[in-house]
Amino acid sequence: MKLVFAGTPEVAVPALDALIASGRHEVAAVVTRPDAPAGRGRKLVASPVAQRAEEAGIEVLKPARPRDEDFLARLREIAPDCCPVVAYGALLPKVALDVPARGWVNLHFSLLPAWRGAAPVQHSIMAGDETTGASTFLIEEGLDSGPVYGVVTEDVRPTDTSGDLLTRLAFAGAGLLAATMDGIEDGALHAVPQPADGVSLAPKITVEDARLDFAAPALRVDRVVRGCTPAPGAWTVFRGERLKVVQALPAPERTDLAPGELAVAKNNVWAGTGSHAVELLWVQPQGRKPMRGADWARGVRIAPGEKLAAGDVG
Repeated sequence: MKLVFAGTPEVAVPALDALIASGRHEVAAVVTRPDAPAGRGRKLVASPVAQRAEEAGIEVLKPARPRDEDFLARLREIAPDCCPVVAYGALLPKVALDVPARGWVNLHFSLLPAWRGAAPVQHSIMAGDETTGASTFLIEEGLDSGPVYGVVTEDVRPTDTSGDLLTRLAFAGAGLLAATMDGIEDGALHAVPQPADGVSLAPKITVEDARLDFAAPALRVDRVVRGCTPAPGAWTVFRGERLKVVQALPAPERTDLAPGELAVAKNNVWAGTGSHAVELLWVQPQGRKPMRGADWARGVRIAPGEKLAAGDVG
């Protein structure tokens, strides 16, 4: 089939690579978000998908909006049979959805109908799911509600961050998307409507969602830290400044600390929660690079009884 691939971030690159390498399909063009400022100099930088497509000699389309007439005209000229999508980052209007004869097929990083929305992996970890996966489905105008072609499953490991899990799903999902394109071309694969039960939503995680509540149990604190790593980053407040918690470890042996209360040893620093403590393995003070929690604690000279999350950011 002739394909136009739509995607933007690094997580979409394995799927593009799988389609290029398949040998069965022609990736005629790539659709991605416009160049965006990045780095200290805030220079405009092409998306990871655009960079990979350019390396492969594939035409790159960067519409400001996917309803722009110039983009739609070019899409019609290319006349793709199908448009696979991975984390493109913009809603597709019906006028664009109608162009490919076999529709737009999205790779979504959850087992639909669970976790429809922008942040399925983060929500899965924060909810304590033991199993998740990826799904391919035919895009409709609703939010991730179209009929499903196929799924792959993936265990959520106890120490997984959203970055860890998303990396594994990107590669597993790449194979699923390539197989879905093969099945659609062969006529052997037919999309099945999603069940009405089991729907859950996964909106984008905001900075406020990532604020740690040390009155919650240690299990909840751990899940929020892992779910919000690497972005937007779990955080709390220490002496009026934001402190990111990059890595924490539940410490059931410490039950002597009040919520947010800090305790320091030579090579450890703990914070109390609503149950037992968590050890702060890595933190990032405001305006500084990540550092070991024990090194941070020695540097700031924590007073006895001092707490995290006491007050707002100054």
